[in-house]
Amino acid sequence: MQLSFWEQETYFNNIDVLIIGSGIVGLNAALHLKKQQPKLKVLVAERGLLPTGASSKNAGFACFGSPSELLDDLQHHSEEEVFGLVERRWKGLQRLRQNLGDATIDYHRWGGYELFEPQQQELYEACLEQLPYLNKQLHSVIGEPQVFQSADDKISPFGFQGVQHLLLSTAEGQIDTGKMILALTQKVQAMGVLVLNGLEVQALQENTQDVVAVTAQGLYIKARNVLVATNGFAQTLLPTLQVQPARAQVLITKPIENLKFKGTFHYDKGYYYFRNIGSRVLFGGGRNLAFEQETTTELGLTELIQHKLEDLLREVILPDTPFEVEHRWSGIMGLGSGNTKTTLVHRITDRVSCAVRLGGMGVAIGSLVGEEGAELVLGQV
Repeated sequence: MQLSFWEQETYFNNIDVLIIGSGIVGLNAALHLKKQQPKLKVLVAERGLLPTGASSKNAGFACFGSPSELLDDLQHHSEEEVFGLVERRWKGLQRLRQNLGDATIDYHRWGGYELFEPQQQELYEACLEQLPYLNKQLHSVIGEPQVFQSADDKISPFGFQGVQHLLLSTAEGQIDTGKMILALTQKVQAMGVLVLNGLEVQALQENTQDVVAVTAQGLYIKARNVLVATNGFAQTLLPTLQVQPARAQVLITKPIENLKFKGTFHYDKGYYYFRNIGSRVLFGGGRNLAFEQETTTELGLTELIQHKLEDLLREVILPDTPFEVEHRWSGIMGLGSGNTKTTLVHRITDRVSCAVRLGGMGVAIGSLVGEEGAELVLGQV
């Protein structure tokens, strides 16, 4: 690719910070940088037409952890670690809402529910027994008592089949992730951030004065500092990072007349999740059917998982309601190995930092992780 003098001067000269990845983390990092130092020249490079990972492809859950997930986390991490992460997720959600406004991102706090099947009675009883403890911990984070509540009385009105129990999270909400990314992009552009799509960084070469980003388009972009915010794709540029890609498959129905429920729903220990979007149902998950196959950076769909999603819609979620699937897609998350759920925000070298590994909670924690990544960079500019 050959640039004109004007293009080189305008876009690629004197770059203070190059951010790789235009998802929720990259854009929030850019936003924070410009708020703190408005004169910085910040360029966001995105290899895709739109964010490639999961930022505009996820289900839009404004959530911070279901009862069974938090109890499972407590088996592997300390109380301080588990609820410290919950607090960061909650703070991240509030920051997202403050930055963009509830109307802009179509935020609704309709509550979130965890479903339990008859064979999960033991798990349900364990969660129910620990609700006072969990609510005490969440009270100190969220400032509200009784965030988690029993909601068995909603099973029948919601029309679910084969669901024995429901637990409600009153603080959970939902957003429109497409509107979120569009608003974030427009906000940072209005502050002078350059966002270039279709610009793929393939390698980073650090010198004493700067970092050279080598692109698939044949450009060599010099920047004083680089922040890698590519989450599930992070190992492509930084192979030593402990970040596992994880594909998530999703489908959405056509509008359903008199849809009986609204809110966000977690099913089978969170491996499945669904919500309403108006009168449509978005349903995703099933990664546990083929962990190895779904540990990939390749976007795509599989018959195994798509069939399972349709079966569960037909048998559990919409048992008495005809529906048609209108659209299907996938996104790539970034997870830790084993039970690791901590984010990875640290300096790789003097001039290269990363802000990745959101653990499937990008909507919740992404704004905060972006700011933390920006703070690392601000220490160097």
